[in-house]
Amino acid sequence: MGYLEELRERGRDANPFFTLMGIEVVTFGEGKAELSMEVRADMLNGAGWMQGGIYTALADEAMALALFTVLDEKDRIATISETTSFFLGVWEGRIVAEGRVTRIGRQVAFAEGRVRAEGAEVLSTTSASFSIIGRRLYKNICDSSPV
Repeated sequence: MGYLEELRERGRDANPFFTLMGIEVVTFGEGKAELSMEVRADMLNGAGWMQGGIYTALADEAMALALFTVLDEKDRIATISETTSFFLGVWEGRIVAEGRVTRIGRQVAFAEGRVRAEGAEVLSTTSASFSIIGRRLYKNICDSSPV
């Protein structure tokens, strides 16, 4: 069973990080994805705002899920680079991440993500590039012995 099929069947339990963070899968398909989660007290930094890495992680997961919807089921991906701009902070409520693929090549894909408060303003935007690792290449890397 492929990752997308498993997400459809099991929801967030198909991804251990989703389970840890309480991330819900809202929708995905055709190069887009939407995830949501409740801001919890254990996600806040010392200043009382949600820690910035959580914005980035949630956007990264939404972009990656969007990318999986346009790849071969056997392909793997790895984030190459990622940049997040923060606009507003939150300390409670539900947040939503939207990811979309903006360009895809044979070995590299690009995506954009944004995190917003549910039904409200944009909190952050993220852009990322991802390496597309074909099944044959992935198998060769995993099977090779260390130098």
